Amino acid sequence: MKQPIIVKNSGYVELKLIRDDRDGNLIILEALRDVPFEVKRLYYITNLENSFSIRGQHAHRELEQVIFCIQGSFTLGLDDGQNQQQVLMNKVNVGIKLGKMLWHTMEDFSIGCVLLVIASDYYSEADYIRDYAEFLQLVKK
Repeated sequence: MKQPIIVKNSGYVELKLIRDDRDGNLIILEALRDVPFEVKRLYYITNLENSFSIRGQHAHRELEQVIFCIQGSFTLGLDDGQNQQQVLMNKVNVGIKLGKMLWHTMEDFSIGCVLLVIASDYYSEADYIRDYAEFLQLVKK
């Protein structure tokens, strides 16, 4: 059973998983069906050999993303300015939507962990909020 998501602008995204014991698993993602936006960017993070690393530590003004752990596990921290929670990411076909104005962190990476992120737009540094105090000011408006 999945832990309820209590922060705003977030939720689970579950992809189709076809199991073939002999030939592995097939996981399918379709834009505008499985993720609630047109996919314009995809990136993945590997070589997380330092278990003390903390990634993320930012929010986005407009960008929407879905994050998956396609190998291993990590802890995803979510913060909407009022509610905070941590979610263990360890299912290859279950992601978390990172909506607008949602502070997020990734930490506690297992050995060999691989993260996959699907994004609604191209990279723009202007969309990032990297200062937590600024984030809190913006979400209170």
